[in-house]
Amino acid sequence: MKKNYLLIAALAIGTCASAQKNADPTKYGKLITAKDAKRHLSILASDDFEGRETGKPGAEKAANYIAGEFKKLGLQAPVNGSYFLDIPLVENSTKITASANGQELVNGQDFFANRGAIADRNVNAGEVVFIGYGTDAEVGSTDLNGKVLLWINEDKPEAGKTGNTNYRMSNVRMAIVKNLQSKNPALILAVNGQVADLLKRMGGSIMAARLSIKPDASKPAPANTQAAVLNITPATADQLVKSSGKTYDDLRKGSIETIKADVKAGVQTEQKDVKAVDVLGYMPGTDLKDEVLVFSAHYDHLGLNPKGPDKVFNGADDDGSGTTGVLEIARAFSKAKKHGHGPRRSILFLGNVGEEKGLLGSEYYTDHPVFPLANTITDLNIDMIGRVGFDYIGKPDSGNYVYTIGSAMLSKELHQINEDADNKYVHIEQDYKYDDLKDPNRFYYRSDHYNFAKHGVPIIFYFNGVHADYHQVSDEVSKINFPLLAKRAQLVFYTGWELANRDKRPVVDGQTTGK
Repeated sequence: MKKNYLLIAALAIGTCASAQKNADPTKYGKLITAKDAKRHLSILASDDFEGRETGKPGAEKAANYIAGEFKKLGLQAPVNGSYFLDIPLVENSTKITASANGQELVNGQDFFANRGAIADRNVNAGEVVFIGYGTDAEVGSTDLNGKVLLWINEDKPEAGKTGNTNYRMSNVRMAIVKNLQSKNPALILAVNGQVADLLKRMGGSIMAARLSIKPDASKPAPANTQAAVLNITPATADQLVKSSGKTYDDLRKGSIETIKADVKAGVQTEQKDVKAVDVLGYMPGTDLKDEVLVFSAHYDHLGLNPKGPDKVFNGADDDGSGTTGVLEIARAFSKAKKHGHGPRRSILFLGNVGEEKGLLGSEYYTDHPVFPLANTITDLNIDMIGRVGFDYIGKPDSGNYVYTIGSAMLSKELHQINEDADNKYVHIEQDYKYDDLKDPNRFYYRSDHYNFAKHGVPIIFYFNGVHADYHQVSDEVSKINFPLLAKRAQLVFYTGWELANRDKRPVVDGQTTGK
């Protein structure tokens, strides 16, 4: 009798696998349409959703909409019967005042503070120490304790190499800042030529209160005593060093130098708890159900605009388009399951909150996974797939490309699976321009896939590139290319179909990369 049970079970497993192998995924990929995508995005990126800022009513509306769609599709609610995973956040409202030689410096106009917790402190200094690029060779044994440092926030030029001058700190610069902070300076003023333009475009959002994951009460976080890093414009640096008779550009040509300057700064922070949720929809697999494939996108954006006639950062492309893509992919898999072609592996459709605040929702999920990360075979992350980026404007293939990032970072096999799915079903140009850990834009580190990758889970990040409406109130539904959005989502679907149904999970043969 026992042998008969085993035989029946084996036949059932074989039937499940065979059903998927014999199924034609194009029947379901075609369900991902421009028309249906427009229906979802017109709701998610409407003014009614108030820009979907984490911790605000608009984000709660978006979370409820996504959960409602998951329920309609028959997806399971995997968080103790709920579609919502609570993300415990705190809002850090930081007031920063600063002046240089008697001239007030305006937060969001002359400077902005690096993301993350900032220690409360008051600075009243009579000099500033210019430290060049801040390398050990330049700083040497100079005493930096209690000093205000003026630092070139660029990678130090090397002969024969194109220097990275992006305001976003490279790994090398992050290590330099950490080393400088260990020397206990009072304040670090990081100068970069891109800061002025950045503040013109994004000053309001940069000044917004910072969110962070609430520390575990049983493991209180150590007090933050590190010096704050304020990113300043070259014009602000000129104001700071004018008593020397030199400009900031003059200093760049020299070596470390102490300059008389009247520098005052004050930092005060208040905290309050914030309600936020990730949204999870779960489809159990068949014979390989213990393994999980993740489709992810962040549903949050920047919220309301206090200035100008347009009051809402609608975030149609960033990342209403990715959230829409996940909903469309979920619909395709749900229809396949109704037809008897459910996935062999389980699938988690994950709507992350707090991406714009520092990848917070995905960080919390990967630190507190609902499904073990050891059993998570891949994260396919979609962040901005509805537009044409700067590099493709006016090009013949502007309507048939996507930037693919990270596919081979941890698994060469995953890269090939994605390429094969494209060549067989979609025929879209996959551009690997930004698929580089040394990319000065640091796109690999800037969306939710990164939190999976740092835990060793293979990932692919699908992205259309930055455009003129990125993080602007003009990122509207009317500017979305819905046929292109649908085609990019189809690529993600077909790659996911193969991953969910193949006999073996992708081999991990790369190394986890830290920031």
